[in-house]
Amino acid sequence: MASRIVAFKLNGREVEVMVKPLTTLQTVLREQLHYTAAKTGCRQGGCGSCTVLVDGEPVMSCLLPVENIAGQEVLTLEGLTPHDGLHPIQQAFVDHFAVQCGYCTSGMIMVAKALLDHNPTPTRPEIVDALSGNFCRCTGYQPIIDAVEEAGRRLQAG
Repeated sequence: MASRIVAFKLNGREVEVMVKPLTTLQTVLREQLHYTAAKTGCRQGGCGSCTVLVDGEPVMSCLLPVENIAGQEVLTLEGLTPHDGLHPIQQAFVDHFAVQCGYCTSGMIMVAKALLDHNPTPTRPEIVDALSGNFCRCTGYQPIIDAVEEAGRRLQAG
């Protein structure tokens, strides 16, 4: 099959990419557009390290053919991070020592962003449920859950 051009919005700006059929969003982000926050983990949708938001919903970019997002909006960690520091979710992760090796962090933060956008005051079980598709080998999850709770409070406080 022939390559085609796919247009979508990435971190607030319009982009067009030439792709072969079934090229994943993760491949396009990392190899064509040089956005590397979405990590390459299992490539099977089982670890969550490649999570980005598509129209505000968390998706595993390693499984998603980029043709499926034509005309949609993609947000990566690079687009979440303000130019003058850290987003409140990122700062909460730092403050609660929820970042160790860092491999899962961008995916965790993007899931937390989607959760807090939909539910600004989630319960701990709701946080655990939201993060259930993201795998971390280092933190034991408690610091991550604490960080998401704190980020919710910070975002509510403005």
